Amino acid sequence: MPTDPQPNFHAAPFLTTRWTRVCLAKANSDEGRKALGDLCGAYYEPVVAYLGSAFRDAEAAREMSHAFFEEMLGGGAIRTADEGKGRFRSYLLGAVKHFVSHRREAAQRLKRGGGTLQVSLDEEEAAEVPDIRQLPPDLEFDRQWAMTVIARSMEALRSQCVAEGRGAFFDAVQNILNGHASHGEQTALASTCGMTFDAFRMAVSRLRKRLRDCVKAEVAGTLDDPAAVQDEMDALFAALGR
Repeated sequence: MPTDPQPNFHAAPFLTTRWTRVCLAKANSDEGRKALGDLCGAYYEPVVAYLGSAFRDAEAAREMSHAFFEEMLGGGAIRTADEGKGRFRSYLLGAVKHFVSHRREAAQRLKRGGGTLQVSLDEEEAAEVPDIRQLPPDLEFDRQWAMTVIARSMEALRSQCVAEGRGAFFDAVQNILNGHASHGEQTALASTCGMTFDAFRMAVSRLRKRLRDCVKAEVAGTLDDPAAVQDEMDALFAALGR
């Protein structure tokens, strides 16, 4: 196994996270390690969000996230992932909670032994600096998971548009797709694209439908039961609304 298995989390390539990738990631092979690195890269930000909410320390959250994924990349933790247990999102949240619990136990042992800690894992200390704007850790994890799914789905749709020779149009309207453009901006964009407003609006509507299909495909890939897709979609939009 490589001596430094940690991936470049922010440069991980777009790759749909499906249970087949999780199963492949369990393999002790170059392909398995690559699949595991892709999974870790895709779900890095939700883990950081959970830890940041739990400990109110962004720098410590990043340090702990890297430690968590290094442990995952070591090949042990991922072997407990089971498609029959449901959502990959739920598995990952449980894994990071387990990791934090073990770290806290180790921190307490170190305190009792008279050692010093570089990162505080004390829940009471974290609670001393409440932030009413901060969601509880589980909800923060879900919100960042939802944002990650949308971002990955947007990238999937952009790849499709580029393959169709419509990459420039996607780039022009992506702020409309993610809800960051006003009606006035849309009118100006229609003119820039050389389209009537009605034709422009119809083209954007079609892209919105395709984006939703990309989101459903992304979500479905992390579930063991196709019937659960709508419930997971509802959870995603609820998380985005928090």
